[in-house]
Amino acid sequence: MSLSNSIFKSFKGGVFAFVLFIISNSYSQSNGFEVVRSLEQLDQIYEHLEKYYVDDIQTGNLSKVAIDAMLKELDPYTVYYHESNIEDYQLMTTGQYGGIGSLIRKKGEFVYVAEPYENNPAQVAGLIAGDKILAIEGKSMVGKTTEDVSNALKGPKGTTIKVDIERLNGDKKSISITRDEIKLPDVPYSGMLNESTGYIKLNSFTRTASADVRTAFTELKGKGMKELILDLRGNGGGLLIEAVRIVNMFVPRNQSVVTTQGRIEEENRDYKTTEEPIDLTIPLVVLVDEGSASASEIVSGSLQDLDRAVIVGTRTFGKGLVQRTYDLEYGSKVKLTIAKYYTPSGRCVQRLEYYDRLDGEGVAEIPDSLVKIFKTKNGRDVIDGRGIDPDIEVEEKELSRLSITFLQNNFFFDYATEFYYANPSIDSASRFRLNNAEFGKFKAYIMKQEFDYSTATEEMLKKMKEVAEDEGFFEDSENEYAALMEKVTPSKERDIEKFKSQISQILENEIVSRYYYQKGRAEHSFREDDYIKKSLEVLKDISRYNTILK
Repeated sequence: MSLSNSIFKSFKGGVFAFVLFIISNSYSQSNGFEVVRSLEQLDQIYEHLEKYYVDDIQTGNLSKVAIDAMLKELDPYTVYYHESNIEDYQLMTTGQYGGIGSLIRKKGEFVYVAEPYENNPAQVAGLIAGDKILAIEGKSMVGKTTEDVSNALKGPKGTTIKVDIERLNGDKKSISITRDEIKLPDVPYSGMLNESTGYIKLNSFTRTASADVRTAFTELKGKGMKELILDLRGNGGGLLIEAVRIVNMFVPRNQSVVTTQGRIEEENRDYKTTEEPIDLTIPLVVLVDEGSASASEIVSGSLQDLDRAVIVGTRTFGKGLVQRTYDLEYGSKVKLTIAKYYTPSGRCVQRLEYYDRLDGEGVAEIPDSLVKIFKTKNGRDVIDGRGIDPDIEVEEKELSRLSITFLQNNFFFDYATEFYYANPSIDSASRFRLNNAEFGKFKAYIMKQEFDYSTATEEMLKKMKEVAEDEGFFEDSENEYAALMEKVTPSKERDIEKFKSQISQILENEIVSRYYYQKGRAEHSFREDDYIKKSLEVLKDISRYNTILK
């Protein structure tokens, strides 16, 4: 090699090792010459940069940028993990990291504690939501990003860190926190919705997902559960084998759950259930939405294909690709898309075709002409190429522009912090409600804030006015336009009352989190959750449940 040893070492740990990995693992050498030629060209570019570039080049960073740019041309799930950010990979697969256990958020020039995880170091040490982080280990956090603060808070288990904070009342404190191994729970909440209906929320598919679901299921059965709601909303996936194990809980042994097909023959696999199920007959509803992807779609799609569960919600994301991670030299890794997966009916849910770019940039959906119909075990029609379509669709409620403005400006967050300081305790999470007097206080608080927002109708009318003026019609309808604009132009006081129910629900949930954390958020949300309502309806009507599944 013509590169200097230092550059070669960096390059070998990056692009060079990666390309050699591709060559050594390719089932065909038909494109071997192109690969070798491309590698030599990369080598020559590095050589010329080292010799002639005006400034010293940061070789490690340059190779990472080159790799990231190369992989970006493939799909968003093929990723290079440099040794410096290998913790991201560990968090993805295990849900674990070394730190204090808290959500944080940026507000103005500072980062604030948004929500400590219950019984984790931050909460145990005394951090509370709303604390402004002034400094970490004596280093000022003014102007730092949430990523900067997050990295500063993370570290090996057992190490102690000093965090300087400021409370809403102006009190400043230095709090020592001993870091621990933080495990983001796969099952953040499980419980009984009523005397017979159990509920399990599954947030991710790390190595403990199936074990956690099994444990929660067993506990709920002990409390009298006769039907189950498994919530996969917002679950972006994870390990395929964990999805297979969860399906295994509800279907017979030796049942094919998912097959994979790749360019290399050894990636063509049939994943079957290997254990005895824990319950073959319990009525089962699975909740999904557009945030349910990958392993979530394997679970929901397989249970739908096998007519073992009723799927409730909205169409899922549509990720039918399988990734595998390979070790590279110098502690780095690469995660490659190696196959597509297919549910028991034979369908692939992949919605986007990353190899058929629109104008070289955008990603096209698989065209309708290529979408095929498949049959479930009992003969129901299902389609591929579009994610998982629910058996019972739930209409998503859109947030008002006013509620979105309150969220973006942290008004809910800030008021909940004030409420917490003024109220040492509240009713239980499921029963807590804002009374009219308390909502009036929030309304008064909002009226003092400075903010602007517009309605979608107002924006549309303005566009219509421009078109009417261009065509010479506006003068004839100017009075009508003015009257209509008066009705749709935002009024803070009027619109707060108009969207009182939605605003109250969001604010209540934020307040509840101050006292009962994530578990409280879940319990409070059930009251107005249309997904839960639809699920309880179909589980209560077993005739309808059986009719859906034929």
